[in-house]
Amino acid sequence: MTDTAASQRLERTRADLSEFLRLRRERLSPADLGLPAGGRRRTPGLRREEVAALAGVGLAWYTWFEQGRNIGVSATFLENLARVLRLDAAERRHLYLLAHQRPPTEPGRTWCTVPAQVRRLMDDLPARPAYILNLRWDVVVWNAAADRVFDFSAQAPGRRNLLWMLFVEPAMRRLFVDWAAQAPGMLSTFRRDFASAAGAPDIAELVDELESVSPDFKAWWREHDVHGACMGLRSLHVHPLGDIAFEHATLSVDESRHLRLVVYAPAPDEPKAADFARWAQAGRTPPPGSRE
Repeated sequence: MTDTAASQRLERTRADLSEFLRLRRERLSPADLGLPAGGRRRTPGLRREEVAALAGVGLAWYTWFEQGRNIGVSATFLENLARVLRLDAAERRHLYLLAHQRPPTEPGRTWCTVPAQVRRLMDDLPARPAYILNLRWDVVVWNAAADRVFDFSAQAPGRRNLLWMLFVEPAMRRLFVDWAAQAPGMLSTFRRDFASAAGAPDIAELVDELESVSPDFKAWWREHDVHGACMGLRSLHVHPLGDIAFEHATLSVDESRHLRLVVYAPAPDEPKAADFARWAQAGRTPPPGSRE
């Protein structure tokens, strides 16, 4: 991008920020925030000085910001401003994108709601094992093909966790071809999620419990390896078909990346792909896979 184009883009962003803030300020009344009306007003909504006072900044500084001038702002100020203007989640994100050119940092959560549309999408993949993980790697929703391969519905609700199954359940060790090579990589991917949700007590409890029951987990966890997201090829031993090469990908379900959809599909050159499709669709329908 040329300097001229970058300058023009910045000017448009500042103009958008100015208009966005003005409109959000004007849609509120003093009564909305417990302020006295203060007599007749020439313009609707809150005055700039009222927003500035409630956000904890000076009037001149806030005026410059609303006018789109080139001044630096902190995340603390943006959070205060979002609170004062009563922005919803989408509007708060838009404010950060306009002011900081990046979305806000979201606290990691180990539980989120799965949209019904996503559930229907998974059910429309009868020959593609698909499941949804939260940051703790609890398997919260799965389709029939995933249940045939991973047997999620046979797990107790409190143990329906991919990491627990990977390191504790013998059947999962048999499922992953060359488990000793694949498990450390999956664990290093989990470490990124652990860092995102380190403030959630249930994810720390999971790690503590796994360290107490799995020597492999304990040894690899303490190596602190961190790799990129697990994507690409993975071989699974699917009884009674034998070893099958799958492509697998992880997709974000929500903007804050608290839920991920994992989808498996036989590799394009996998000779058993048609056999797997028939076998997967002959499986039982699992019970609703959710803690909701």
